[in-house]
Amino acid sequence: MRILFATGNENKIVEAQEVLESLGHTVEGLVIDGQRPNFDEPKELGLEGVAESKIRQALDLIKGSELDGSAILVEDSGIFLDAFPEWPGAQSSDVEKEIGLEGIIDRVKESGNSGAEYRAVAILSNGNQVWKSQGICRGKISDYPRGSYGFGYDPIFIPEEGGGGTFGELGKEIKNQISHRKKVMQGLSNLLKSPSR
Repeated sequence: MRILFATGNENKIVEAQEVLESLGHTVEGLVIDGQRPNFDEPKELGLEGVAESKIRQALDLIKGSELDGSAILVEDSGIFLDAFPEWPGAQSSDVEKEIGLEGIIDRVKESGNSGAEYRAVAILSNGNQVWKSQGICRGKISDYPRGSYGFGYDPIFIPEEGGGGTFGELGKEIKNQISHRKKVMQGLSNLLKSPSR
């Protein structure tokens, strides 16, 4: 299956290639007229709502073009703080821009609950069939930013499986083995291997 990943993030494409190409699929970025398309993201609907909206938009974009018949992959992710149900969630990047990592740390300290998790939702559709997967990486928020790897909340997120380092300290190779994105792509891989429903 030819899979077109609707994302501008090259790292996401590489992660998807590592998992899905071993099953015989090809994964490449969705490019239309030389551009990566931008999508409306109804963040108030949560991660799954954003992913469902993006898959519909992307399938509409390729309809009738030379890309018609390819499968579209979308993925949306965010960080969720145990002390604040469903927040920042789908609005993670907006919240980071507004209050920064220090603002997140301050709110977590005030709450007294540092538990957190990254969640990812991926949807793959060829226009006829739809496969959905979720990935979760549990951890906690650190007292201060540590490490320079990754992006977003990586310098303040300490995964349970990371030996005490933040994603910002662990580096790409370790992060890619335990992250929410690895888990969500592995989930899709398992669905694609199983007999059709």
